[in-house]
Amino acid sequence: MITTHPLRLADPVPTPAHRADPSAPTEADDLAAPVARMLRPSKTRRKEESHELQALGEALLEFSDAQLATLGLGEPLVESIAAARRMRSHEARRRQMQLIGKLMRSADVELARVALAERQLGRARDSLALHRAERWRAELIADDTATTRFADAHADCDLQQLRALVRNARKDAAAAPEKRSGRAYRELFQFIREREVDA
Repeated sequence: MITTHPLRLADPVPTPAHRADPSAPTEADDLAAPVARMLRPSKTRRKEESHELQALGEALLEFSDAQLATLGLGEPLVESIAAARRMRSHEARRRQMQLIGKLMRSADVELARVALAERQLGRARDSLALHRAERWRAELIADDTATTRFADAHADCDLQQLRALVRNARKDAAAAPEKRSGRAYRELFQFIREREVDA
């Protein structure tokens, strides 16, 4: 004779209510912990970010109040930057810069970063134009063909005025050191500089 056993349901899957210690970490918690650690910035990275924000704050001291107002930094931060500008004591200024760095951690500084990058780019362009102007001045004084090359490169150039300036600068350069005024040299440089800015 065949004996049948009543069907039994499988043991229920343990739920948080069935666990002996509900506060004990689950397998999912064990997997999540290393991921959370990887996503969290390291202490070194946080320190680098803090220094970067403090350096940005230092650079913002060069901005006028009107420029700072356009960056959306918030009143406490803008006032702290203005206060730092007025400080003469090294130690007081150092502490103020630490405060600025702290305030910047909770501020939206993207506009400030963009504004600073544009300012630095502008300075780099100015520096490049200055070097080009110095090179052109040296070439114009040393070489007669440089006048034509400069006029070709700058459509708005008054060739007659340029030749007069070059002639005066050469005359001044040829004079004895004690008799040189330097005025013609400066005037030639200014003429070149104005056209290099527009170039």
